[in-house]
Amino acid sequence: MGERGMLRVLGVLVLLVAATGCARGEACAGWGTVAGVGVMFRQAGHGDLTGAVAELCARGECVRSRLREEEITRVNLRLPEDVDPDAGPVRLRVTAAGAARPVIDASATVPLTLRSDGCGGGSYHRGLALTGDGVLTTKIPRSLAEDWAAQVRGRATAPSR
Repeated sequence: MGERGMLRVLGVLVLLVAATGCARGEACAGWGTVAGVGVMFRQAGHGDLTGAVAELCARGECVRSRLREEEITRVNLRLPEDVDPDAGPVRLRVTAAGAARPVIDASATVPLTLRSDGCGGGSYHRGLALTGDGVLTTKIPRSLAEDWAAQVRGRATAPSR
């Protein structure tokens, strides 16, 4: 191959790297993804959850966190990047402060879905919602997602105290 041919090949490679955002030794210019499970729910209808603790478990991993006073709560559990995407149990328990038994105890068996990173990779995750009937579902109501997003935006723009 002549010098001109080599320059063409090099030019094509440079264009491919620029177009994909990926270069050897550099991070992808796509977006980061994290393997995990998240559950959203409205606190209304579950009594006083001030100081309550949520426990979310999936794939042999669990996370516990104290609930904030907010209309909609989102609990996230990070999973190992090599997590098995096949259907498995997810369980959410919320126990009010000082209570012996959970106010919320819901579980579902769900598969994880691949979230692309925009560069040919990604990680497995699943978003769920707790319905008013106390059922975990993979069909997150649009109103719940929109209200949660508005709550996050409001928190980001609220004056600091």
